[in-house]
Amino acid sequence: QVQLVESGGGLVQPGGSLRLSCAASGNIFSIYAMGWYRRTPGKQRELVATMASGGTANYANSVKDRITISRDNAKNTVYLLMNSLKPEDTAVYYCYGRVRTSETGAYGSDYWGRGTQVTVSS
Repeated sequence: QVQLVESGGGLVQPGGSLRLSCAASGNIFSIYAMGWYRRTPGKQRELVATMASGGTANYANSVKDRITISRDNAKNTVYLLMNSLKPEDTAVYYCYGRVRTSETGAYGSDYWGRGTQVTVSS
């Protein structure tokens, strides 16, 4: 199957920066989209940013001026660079991938990482 493993979370002060990474592995034919979602206690998981295999990016309005998503397709890895972090960015960040494998159809299936905690606090 497919595994998505996040890294790079942690504690950062307000105004600081953090870079998250997520590497996909397994029985992968192709990855159509990769990205990041986040969830805070009591709230639903929300989009942060996604990027298609061709490089088109989609950002949530709340973060688009502070966050950059990028991908290394050769490494099946997606990155999220977060600048000017705010306490309200505190959340568990989940890696997402729309992946085609030998067992999915041509449209692939959605896969998720286990999440990495980002805490913005002084």
